[in-house]
Amino acid sequence: MNKICDHKSVGMLVWRDGELLLIERAKFPFAFAPPAGHLDGNESFEEMAKIELFEEVGLVAKSLKLLGEGRKENPCRRIDGTWHFWQIFEVEVEGELNRSLSETKQIGWFDVGEIKKLAERTEEYETGKISEDDWKKNPGLEKVWCEWLKELKII
Repeated sequence: MNKICDHKSVGMLVWRDGELLLIERAKFPFAFAPPAGHLDGNESFEEMAKIELFEEVGLVAKSLKLLGEGRKENPCRRIDGTWHFWQIFEVEVEGELNRSLSETKQIGWFDVGEIKKLAERTEEYETGKISEDDWKKNPGLEKVWCEWLKELKII
Protein backbone atom coordinates (compact mmCIF):
# COMPACT_ATOMS: atom_id res chain seq x y z
CA MET A 1 0.00 0.00 0.00
CA ASN A 2 1.41 3.37 -1.03
CA LYS A 3 1.67 6.18 1.49
CA ILE A 4 0.67 9.75 0.68
CA CYS A 5 3.74 11.95 0.29
CA ASP A 6 4.39 14.37 3.14
CA HIS A 7 6.61 16.53 0.85
CA LYS A 8 9.38 16.68 3.45
CA SER A 9 12.73 14.95 2.92
CA VAL A 10 16.10 14.87 4.56
CA GLY A 11 19.47 14.05 3.01
CA MET A 12 22.73 13.14 4.70
CA LEU A 13 26.21 13.80 3.31
CA VAL A 14 28.77 11.53 4.94
CA TRP A 15 32.41 12.11 3.96
CA ARG A 16 35.44 9.89 4.56
CA ASP A 17 38.89 10.82 3.26
CA GLY A 18 37.46 13.10 0.55
CA GLU A 19 34.87 10.56 -0.60
CA LEU A 20 31.10 10.79 -0.26
CA LEU A 21 28.95 7.85 0.80
CA LEU A 22 26.39 6.96 -1.88
CA ILE A 23 23.80 4.22 -2.09
CA GLU A 24 22.36 2.70 -5.22
CA ARG A 25 18.62 2.68 -4.59
CA ALA A 26 16.80 -0.65 -4.81
CA LYS A 27 13.44 1.16 -5.10
CA PHE A 28 12.20 4.06 -7.25
CA PRO A 29 13.74 6.47 -8.01
CA PHE A 30 16.45 4.09 -9.26
CA ALA A 31 19.78 5.92 -9.09
CA PHE A 32 22.76 6.66 -6.86
CA ALA A 33 22.18 9.11 -4.00
CA PRO A 34 23.38 9.91 -0.52
CA PRO A 35 21.27 8.36 2.24
CA ALA A 36 17.94 10.19 2.41
CA GLY A 37 14.31 9.79 3.35
CA HIS A 38 10.91 11.24 4.14
CA LEU A 39 9.68 12.61 7.43
CA ASP A 40 6.80 10.31 8.27
CA GLY A 41 5.41 11.68 11.49
CA ASN A 42 6.22 14.30 14.04
CA GLU A 43 9.99 13.80 13.86
CA SER A 44 12.23 16.79 13.30
CA PHE A 45 14.47 16.84 10.23
CA GLU A 46 17.42 16.12 12.54
CA GLU A 47 15.72 13.13 14.17
CA MET A 48 14.74 11.70 10.80
CA ALA A 49 18.27 12.18 9.47
CA LYS A 50 19.57 9.98 12.28
CA ILE A 51 16.86 7.36 11.77
CA GLU A 52 17.25 7.15 7.97
CA LEU A 53 21.05 7.06 8.15
CA PHE A 54 20.96 4.10 10.51
CA GLU A 55 18.19 2.30 8.57
CA GLU A 56 19.86 2.67 5.17
CA VAL A 57 23.56 2.25 5.93
CA GLY A 58 23.89 1.23 9.60
CA LEU A 59 25.82 4.33 10.70
CA VAL A 60 25.13 6.35 13.85
CA ALA A 61 25.14 10.14 13.51
CA LYS A 62 27.40 11.87 16.06
CA SER A 63 26.71 15.40 14.80
CA LEU A 64 24.64 17.12 12.10
CA LYS A 65 25.42 20.38 10.32
CA LEU A 66 22.70 21.93 8.15
CA LEU A 67 24.17 22.73 4.72
CA GLY A 68 21.08 23.75 2.79
CA GLU A 69 17.33 23.61 2.58
CA GLY A 70 14.63 24.31 0.06
CA ARG A 71 11.94 22.98 -2.24
CA LYS A 72 12.90 20.79 -5.18
CA GLU A 73 10.71 19.24 -7.85
CA ASN A 74 11.50 15.55 -7.59
CA PRO A 75 9.36 12.42 -7.89
CA CYS A 76 9.08 9.68 -5.32
CA ARG A 77 7.07 6.47 -5.25
CA ARG A 78 4.47 7.89 -2.84
CA ILE A 79 1.05 9.20 -3.84
CA ASP A 80 1.31 12.86 -4.96
CA GLY A 81 5.10 12.68 -4.53
CA THR A 82 6.17 15.28 -7.07
CA TRP A 83 8.07 17.77 -4.87
CA HIS A 84 9.80 17.91 -1.50
CA PHE A 85 11.07 20.48 0.97
CA TRP A 86 14.56 19.25 1.79
CA GLN A 87 17.05 19.78 4.56
CA ILE A 88 20.55 18.57 3.71
CA PHE A 89 22.99 17.77 6.50
CA GLU A 90 26.69 17.01 6.65
CA VAL A 91 26.96 14.21 9.19
CA GLU A 92 29.81 12.96 11.36
CA VAL A 93 29.28 9.26 11.98
CA GLU A 94 30.46 6.27 13.92
CA GLY A 95 29.94 2.57 13.44
CA GLU A 96 30.36 0.14 10.58
CA LEU A 97 28.58 0.21 7.23
CA ASN A 98 25.68 -2.24 7.18
CA ARG A 99 23.44 -1.55 4.20
CA SER A 100 19.71 -2.15 4.11
CA LEU A 101 19.15 -5.08 1.76
CA SER A 102 15.61 -3.90 0.99
CA GLU A 103 16.48 -0.24 0.29
CA THR A 104 19.90 -0.49 -1.40
CA LYS A 105 21.51 -2.48 -4.19
CA GLN A 106 24.96 -1.37 -3.06
CA ILE A 107 26.77 1.32 -1.09
CA GLY A 108 30.20 2.82 -1.54
CA TRP A 109 32.53 5.77 -1.21
CA PHE A 110 32.85 8.03 -4.29
CA ASP A 111 35.29 10.83 -4.99
CA VAL A 112 34.14 14.05 -6.64
CA GLY A 113 35.36 12.90 -10.07
CA GLU A 114 33.27 9.73 -9.84
CA ILE A 115 30.25 11.73 -8.66
CA LYS A 116 30.64 14.08 -11.64
CA LYS A 117 30.63 11.05 -13.97
CA LEU A 118 27.41 9.81 -12.35
CA ALA A 119 25.91 13.30 -12.84
CA GLU A 120 26.96 13.25 -16.52
CA ARG A 121 25.21 9.89 -16.91
CA THR A 122 22.07 11.45 -15.41
CA GLU A 123 22.21 14.26 -17.95
CA GLU A 124 22.53 11.70 -20.76
CA TYR A 125 19.53 9.81 -19.38
CA GLU A 126 17.47 13.01 -19.04
CA THR A 127 18.19 13.92 -22.68
CA GLY A 128 17.25 10.45 -23.97
CA LYS A 129 20.78 9.25 -24.79
CA ILE A 130 20.45 6.35 -22.34
CA SER A 131 17.49 3.97 -22.44
CA GLU A 132 15.34 3.12 -19.41
CA ASP A 133 16.72 -0.44 -19.43
CA ASP A 134 20.33 0.77 -19.55
CA TRP A 135 19.60 3.24 -16.76
CA LYS A 136 18.17 0.52 -14.50
CA LYS A 137 21.25 -1.66 -15.11
CA ASN A 138 23.77 1.16 -14.69
CA PRO A 139 22.21 4.34 -13.25
CA GLY A 140 23.69 7.74 -12.62
CA LEU A 141 23.06 10.18 -9.80
CA GLU A 142 19.45 10.87 -8.83
CA LYS A 143 18.42 14.11 -10.58
CA VAL A 144 17.55 15.96 -7.37
CA TRP A 145 21.02 15.12 -6.03
CA CYS A 146 22.64 16.55 -9.16
CA GLU A 147 20.85 19.79 -8.26
CA TRP A 148 21.78 19.69 -4.57
CA LEU A 149 25.43 18.78 -5.11
CA LYS A 150 25.80 21.59 -7.69
CA GLU A 151 24.04 24.06 -5.39
CA LEU A 152 26.33 23.05 -2.52
CA LYS A 153 29.36 23.43 -4.85
CA ILE A 154 30.42 19.80 -4.46
CA ILE A 155 30.25 19.10 -8.20
